[in-house]
Amino acid sequence: MEKVWLKRYPADVPENIDPDRYSSLVEMFENATLRYADNAAFINMGEVMTYRKLEERSRAFAAYLQNELGLRKGDRVALMMPNLLQYPIALFGVLRAGMVVVNVNPLYTPRELEHQLNDSGASAIVIVSNFAHTLEKVVYKTQIKHVILTRMGDQLSAAKGTLVNFVVKYIKRLVPKYHLPNAISFRTALQRGRRLQYIKPEIINDDLAFLQYTGGTTGVAKGAMLTHRNMQANLEQAKAAYAPLLQPGHELVVTALPLYHIFALTVNCLLFLELGGKSLLITNPRDVAGMVKELGKYPFTAISGVNTLFNALLNNEDFRELDFSSLRLSVGGGMSVQKSVAEKWEKLTGKHLLEGYGLTECSPLVAGNPYDLKHYSGSIGLPVPSTEVRLVDDNGQDVAPGQPGELWVKGPQVMLGYWQRPAATDEVLKDGWLSTGDIVTVDEQGFLRIVDRKKDMILVSGFNVYPNEIEEVVSQHDKVLEVAAIGVPNESSGEIVKICVVKKDASLTSEELLAHCRRLLTGYKVPKIVEFRDELPKSNVGKILRRELRDEQVKPKARPKQDAA
Repeated sequence: MEKVWLKRYPADVPENIDPDRYSSLVEMFENATLRYADNAAFINMGEVMTYRKLEERSRAFAAYLQNELGLRKGDRVALMMPNLLQYPIALFGVLRAGMVVVNVNPLYTPRELEHQLNDSGASAIVIVSNFAHTLEKVVYKTQIKHVILTRMGDQLSAAKGTLVNFVVKYIKRLVPKYHLPNAISFRTALQRGRRLQYIKPEIINDDLAFLQYTGGTTGVAKGAMLTHRNMQANLEQAKAAYAPLLQPGHELVVTALPLYHIFALTVNCLLFLELGGKSLLITNPRDVAGMVKELGKYPFTAISGVNTLFNALLNNEDFRELDFSSLRLSVGGGMSVQKSVAEKWEKLTGKHLLEGYGLTECSPLVAGNPYDLKHYSGSIGLPVPSTEVRLVDDNGQDVAPGQPGELWVKGPQVMLGYWQRPAATDEVLKDGWLSTGDIVTVDEQGFLRIVDRKKDMILVSGFNVYPNEIEEVVSQHDKVLEVAAIGVPNESSGEIVKICVVKKDASLTSEELLAHCRRLLTGYKVPKIVEFRDELPKSNVGKILRRELRDEQVKPKARPKQDAA
């Protein structure tokens, strides 16, 4: 089966990639910063940082970690900040020092932060002051010895940085009081690092580069061990899939997804850096109006996002007035791209929204739609080069052609395992194959289609009902903005389908919505409960969290009105 897809990819997409093209991500970085030294690398709040400045500042930070803090190769350094210029400086500084990056979601609660810092054994953390109060509550219960603090505007020009820091702290009051007396400022770290000698350690592709935590929405978060080779391989795989659309040295990618998330880290940061592109960092993508204002200033050529982000942009009047003539690549991932969103995106921009599929354990890209695909296919595409896939049943046996099965993946992008969790590793890695937990079908041309997550499947009177299908149908209604489908216990049928809906049009009624569903779904799939909400719970990248909605059925909160069908 893994050979079929090769017949469908454009001829200029290779069958295999070289995961060892560079000896490490550090060599890739040094090559790119030398080749594109005077090009812009990152843009944030109007400030431009060139490749030359990124190289100098990351080298200074690496020297500071090595000399001033005395950290060694293999030590873990946590990064806890949104999309700011400080992030790539710290990221590549840590990697250049031969250390391991532990990406941390800034919105973590104290409990979540304490778990990740203790689990990773991080000895240092770089954190933006907005979230320092969270760290203060748990730092004494962790192995953190060094706290490096930065403010939102600290890498902007003096005047602009002072203004941003003043507004963030005193006008918007986004910096709660904290007490971290031994913390050092990021600015000071760079100043001291410039006077210290950076000694490049021996770094090879098999060395650990990232502990990328995953599973926080399904249990205790686990650190996926991603090596330099894993990340380099996935960079090359993404490049092979999309390169014909891209022009080295001339790209500007919109980075609204946080760089601490694996999708943006690999695609927006690593891929476009290797290509000499510019990355427009959006610090707060929840401020859609502010984001659209930024987009209007730049002729962007590429954008990545999740379905909810694209949907939010499409519903913004000012976004619809932007010039999309320079846009060449639009990539959706993280959750299913809905047909209604994809079709509206294509109609507005004139460019197809290419859906891809991946997971943290695969660095993350596993499959993607061919770059020359002209219209929405409902598919996650074809396995990227050097990737094998299998569809298996509950016993690990290959399913019959045309039947749904759990997707197993093998390739150079697959993680080493979970950090210090051999049992959890053994559950998902089987003879080199990664068990994804996703139910998939494959057609005769090799295109993969996600049916759903195993754990999200709803069982109605013995019939499997997949939330993705229900959500796809509901989202086609013109008055629906967002929807999530879950199963709730029922005495007669085991489970029934419930949908949680955010209205686009206040006149929408449950009767109208259910009539729409009855026209398009067989009886047992039609929702029995409709709940209208002002918003749906989402992850840090905007992925709708069905688990939180399911948990509410067990531990009910004060919820909006719901109607039984």
